[in-house]
Amino acid sequence: MPSVPENPPLNVAVAGRWRDYLELTKPKVSLLIVFTALVGMVLASPGMVPLPALLFGTLGIAMASGSAAAFNHVLDRHIDEHMARTRRRPLPTGHLRKRQAVAFAVALGASSMLVLWFAVNALTAVLSFFTLIGYAMVYTVWLKRATPQNIVIGGAAGAAPPVLGWVAVTGHIDSPALLLFLIIFTWTPPHFWALAIARRDDYAKAGIPMLPVTHGVPYTRLQIVLYTILLVISTLLPYLTGMSGLIYLAAAIALDGRFLHYVLELQKGLKPDLPIRTFRYSINYLMLLFAALILDHYVMFKVLQPGN
Repeated sequence: MPSVPENPPLNVAVAGRWRDYLELTKPKVSLLIVFTALVGMVLASPGMVPLPALLFGTLGIAMASGSAAAFNHVLDRHIDEHMARTRRRPLPTGHLRKRQAVAFAVALGASSMLVLWFAVNALTAVLSFFTLIGYAMVYTVWLKRATPQNIVIGGAAGAAPPVLGWVAVTGHIDSPALLLFLIIFTWTPPHFWALAIARRDDYAKAGIPMLPVTHGVPYTRLQIVLYTILLVISTLLPYLTGMSGLIYLAAAIALDGRFLHYVLELQKGLKPDLPIRTFRYSINYLMLLFAALILDHYVMFKVLQPGN
């Protein structure tokens, strides 16, 4: 049996280190955040998104999201050690040290503010800064450990990206941006509580007062149903206010119907794999719903163009 070298080749070590830094940014979560911010940019633009806002706004918001995620890794590193879902992250495994992660988070956050302030506009930079602080500090340090309503209150930070995208284009906040905020805000509890049910034992072991731990799974299922009903109402508002058209409405009705089916089945509590399936569907749900907003916007723009 050939021996394995104690120290890996330099190129392997460097590749592994970069993967660790990339993991600090929670790339899948950041991708969803950037996508919802892009939707805000699209809906704020009568035609194509202005190139500076598209390039530098997307870059700055992505870096701010990555910075917030890296701070979350640092602040939750002791909790992550006790949870099966997170114990292989770079800090619990020792692949990165705390000071390396902090330096990376600070550098990424500072760079994002500079890009947004000088290449986009000051309001986008300020709002992104408070969003970063809201998630990395207020939610992670205080709310997550203080109350089972942590994800509801802290959901404001996660719902901010479409507003950031809107402001990157317009320089101010308008009611359509707040509707996008409302959709994600009401989506967050059923999305995350489904995962919390699936990972209830991990959260209990780590001492995190998630709703299924403090109030039990049946109560959490009921709350998921109630928040999903609020979500359905929220998703109809873009059409009812004239912000979007029939393409979006058809997609929203179909996606809402499927989501309601999931949560009503979850309420029965008969299938042990349903919480994680509901969680996974909720991610696809949000991406498809916001994709429908983009499609509807550009179809309406083409129809309303002079000469069509």
